[in-house]
Amino acid sequence: MRPFGPIGKSQRGAALVSTDNGQRQPPRVGVRGQNAMIFHPLDRYFKQLDPLPIACRQCGARRVVGFRQLGGQGVVGGCAAGGADASEVAHVEIDPPLEVVHIPFEGKEIIGYLRLPKNATGPVPLVIAVNGLDSRKEDLTESFGAILPFGIGFLAVDGPGTGQAPIKVSETSERMLSKVIDYAQSRPEIDKTRIAMHGVSWGAYWATKMAIVERVRLRGASAQSPPVDRFFQKDFLMNSLLGNREYLFDQVPALMNILEGVHTLDQLGDYLPKLSLVREGLLGKPMAPMLILAGVLDTQVPIDDEYLLLNKGDVPKEAWINPRGGHLGRQVGVWPDPRIFKEVIIPWLVKTLQAPN
Repeated sequence: MRPFGPIGKSQRGAALVSTDNGQRQPPRVGVRGQNAMIFHPLDRYFKQLDPLPIACRQCGARRVVGFRQLGGQGVVGGCAAGGADASEVAHVEIDPPLEVVHIPFEGKEIIGYLRLPKNATGPVPLVIAVNGLDSRKEDLTESFGAILPFGIGFLAVDGPGTGQAPIKVSETSERMLSKVIDYAQSRPEIDKTRIAMHGVSWGAYWATKMAIVERVRLRGASAQSPPVDRFFQKDFLMNSLLGNREYLFDQVPALMNILEGVHTLDQLGDYLPKLSLVREGLLGKPMAPMLILAGVLDTQVPIDDEYLLLNKGDVPKEAWINPRGGHLGRQVGVWPDPRIFKEVIIPWLVKTLQAPN
């Protein structure tokens, strides 16, 4: 296997696709870094899909594994049967095109994926989408294509500490997402008065925080299982997050990896409480309208955090709480991720962004 480099300007709008018996299909995107060969876990676990059914063009085997992203640092992959690497997988133009944007930030850059609806007659609304701990902007890019037919664009970015984000998580890392809003408002194709934010899990923490600190510039925010207060307490870390079985990987080392200056369990226990929206004095301040999604049986983010959030602020919030759901409100066989996204999240964002000023 060999990586190949970033998608250049001439390739913007291109996406990796697969062939299966001669039929082109949208990509299934891996999420674990440039050299990892890991499938998207939620596809496999919650939707019971055959992981990445991609045909190798060299040997015909339907198992090309681990290719990553639509652009950025690189793409790595290989055929499980040894036939070809990811460079053998075709790429074609997608319509409307995808633009890889580079936003200057504190001497570094924020990399995002921007797609806008085609045939727009004026500036369009936009959703800024932020990933969770074990997902990436590539996953959001695949999902949010569903909002384009409603005349709404999206800009997917990696949240602090994840993917290609230029900074790790700290008490002030929301400044990175404020810069993303600055950029969105600078684009003439985007209606600066109709911007919303969506976040998943850790991304939902940022969506909630931004609904407070950027309430003037955000039309609304949707948040799936946002950590708010109890999640950040040491007792929850030790009793619920350490060895958590709902999380498909090892959550504590993953958390250490995204936090600024945290390398041990003791440091993690001392640092997390600083991120509580209660401790930061933010919860209870005026907020943008929100949609909060959660599952009562969530073992990763306590449902108490969502009930606390619902009771704070100055404007009514909407909630979708699944009494039999786990993290993000998912319920195997009943409420998988795609159904929640299509039937709950997209309609709320469309309604919020299309409402009169």
